Amino acid sequence: MNYQYAKRMENLRASEVRELLKVTENREVISFGGGLPAPELFPLEEIKAVSAAVLEESGMEALQYTTTEGYAPLRRWIAQRMNRTLGTDLDEDNIQLTNGSQQGLDLTGKVFLDEGDVVLCESPTYLSAIGAFRAYGCRFVEVDTDDDGMLPAALDAAIAANPSAKFIYAIPNFQNPTGRSWSLERRQYLVEAAQRNGILVVEDNPYGELRFEGENLPSLISLAAPGGVLHLGTFSKTFCPGYRIGWIAGDKQVVEKYGLCKQGTDLQCNTLAQREIAKYLELYDIDAHIEKIRRVYHRRRDLAVETMAREFPGGTSFTRPQGGLFLWVRLPEGIAARQLLTACMERNVAFVPGGAFFPGGGNENTMRINFSNMPESRIVEGLTIIGEELRKLLA
Repeated sequence: MNYQYAKRMENLRASEVRELLKVTENREVISFGGGLPAPELFPLEEIKAVSAAVLEESGMEALQYTTTEGYAPLRRWIAQRMNRTLGTDLDEDNIQLTNGSQQGLDLTGKVFLDEGDVVLCESPTYLSAIGAFRAYGCRFVEVDTDDDGMLPAALDAAIAANPSAKFIYAIPNFQNPTGRSWSLERRQYLVEAAQRNGILVVEDNPYGELRFEGENLPSLISLAAPGGVLHLGTFSKTFCPGYRIGWIAGDKQVVEKYGLCKQGTDLQCNTLAQREIAKYLELYDIDAHIEKIRRVYHRRRDLAVETMAREFPGGTSFTRPQGGLFLWVRLPEGIAARQLLTACMERNVAFVPGGAFFPGGGNENTMRINFSNMPESRIVEGLTIIGEELRKLLA
């Protein structure tokens, strides 16, 4: 049959990460590919207790439909925590729960983007955000970055050339894919430039609580005037990704629009998951749990950096993130990361080639390494193999 697909299907491509994860489900594969948390850190025993408590105390409600906005006690907790840790002034009506922050990205495209609209973004930027926004027919304008964030001159030029841009998408904390964090000055400059030109900022913050060295810096939403920034958060990196619970925080008028779009998408997030997370937050110390995650990731970051410094050949550079899940590698000129991946996959080692993180393509001599998921011994083994295959390509 000749199916007549919507025009938006022409813009859709399979995510390289999701396709790679199909391969890395094989336990023999040493995967630096996906942004997967360490599964041994999931609080299994506590979740067993929480699940039993929810079903015992409110089983009928937990298994029933709920509101599109989400479970009110959980939204209230998120607002209060953001107020305490990020310096915001929110209440539960500023929060819309989503199926992970990825749905927040998709709903952002649905709420704001028409065919041909412009999105300003970091270069490189999160590849699944590219996929989510591209489905709505937008055009990306990449803004050059360095270790401190978007370059002010490049941001000014991008805004001047695209004054009707719908929003600026940014990941200021331990950015995916580079692991970099923006300086305070660059955060302030972005917010001021956006406000001066009447452009919305979409702040994606899945990794902000995973800092294991350095100073905490203000969030974009705390620096902006009310309504100037929409903030995406998630429990996936600090708790359990399988629950698929994230949120949008912002002006109540905008949050209502997200709710309308979510109604037409999936009606609501999983009721049981929302209540189980809320019960965990009531009974246990989430900060102690996050601190345990930080200690493990800190150790794995150090081990990854040490191994790469020892095993990767000269002409290779990489970031040393102060938190999060990723570091970014730039290979010697003329070496294609996709070619390196092919060789490494033959030895059961996987990573994500960096070209996928640039909306306009190019930069094929880059790659993203995830250090959170693999145990220490496999980090050393896998990065040593990548170094060996890289030396073969150079030879």
